[in-house]
Amino acid sequence: MLLPVLLVGGLWLGGHPQYLPGFARDAFVGDSQAQLYQEAVDELADNYYRKVDREKLLDTGLTAGVRSLHDRFSSYFDPKEYREFEQATEGAFEGVGMNVAENPRGLKVVTVFDGSPAKRAGIAAGDLITAADGKSLAGKTSREATALIKGRAGTAVRLTVRTGKQAPRTVSVRRARVDVPAVKAEMRESGGMKVAHVRLAGFTSGAHGEVRQAIDKLLKRGAQGVVLDLRDNGGGLLNEAVETASIFIPEGTIVSTKGRERARRVFEATGDPIDQKIPVVVLVNRESASASEIVTGALQDRKRAEVVGTRTFGKGVFQEIRRLSNGGALDITVGEYFTPSGRNLGGGGVKRGAGIKPDVKAEDNTQTRRDEALEVAVKTVSREAT
Repeated sequence: MLLPVLLVGGLWLGGHPQYLPGFARDAFVGDSQAQLYQEAVDELADNYYRKVDREKLLDTGLTAGVRSLHDRFSSYFDPKEYREFEQATEGAFEGVGMNVAENPRGLKVVTVFDGSPAKRAGIAAGDLITAADGKSLAGKTSREATALIKGRAGTAVRLTVRTGKQAPRTVSVRRARVDVPAVKAEMRESGGMKVAHVRLAGFTSGAHGEVRQAIDKLLKRGAQGVVLDLRDNGGGLLNEAVETASIFIPEGTIVSTKGRERARRVFEATGDPIDQKIPVVVLVNRESASASEIVTGALQDRKRAEVVGTRTFGKGVFQEIRRLSNGGALDITVGEYFTPSGRNLGGGGVKRGAGIKPDVKAEDNTQTRRDEALEVAVKTVSREAT
């Protein structure tokens, strides 16, 4: 009768792990936690008075678990959301075609892409989206709110839009596949000097190559200085930030990272920069974050560029995507990043931090057609060239 005794003893010890040796305790407790979760799901699925969707229950549970970390930069993507996220980092997605920022009342429109459904519907930068299909966006995270706006190409969404102090209006926008224009470039002039103005919307896959191509073209046309415009650029891929900074910095540290379970890692310039005699200005604002701050911080610390604009967002942490077996993924904060001088722009936490202080303060007046901040940036780089 040894087997029953062992079975009963095992069950009892499983419920009382303090009596187990260390190695066994870890194994039993790990298994018991998984069993407890499965037990709770089974009870809900079997006994709740309405039919329960197990997959939805899992997604909701994972979302709540990540939220309990109180980290605004960590999140759980269900399978559908993760597919959309992958599309966005490749520079294309299905939606209405605009960049937005969180606002207590909904979503503030930061950029509207040319030729997009949002542009055709009359939505403009500075507008506030307060509802989608009648559902209020107030108090929702940007990911929750944008999930209500995105959807399959060809379908429509009704958006409630506020422009300044005007009464809210509702517009119907038909979703489409939107190719995000990563780079816009033009030649500007100040005091007879030609300046390359290159604006980068996001650090998507291949963005650094587009930036380099745009700069090279304008330099061949006679540009004597460069304004790298990272306003409203919320970041993107770390490797793209390193490659973009390397366009201007010939060697040495661009950024370093470190986490609780991540050893310190130093990312260095990859080589082949533009002529070091060409003056550079980085133009930023309060919505310049993450990868934008990595590039800006590197160029400022390495004395390669002056920073013009307003203080940046202040995000000093980085995330990694961990794919899950259900097709979803965890996007979780795994460490902090540091500029070449050792600055952590988020103050060492997951909340909004100090950011980068500009060398020259400038801010655009959204009530005018002029771009006052850009004008200051162009004048600043032209002074450097003379």
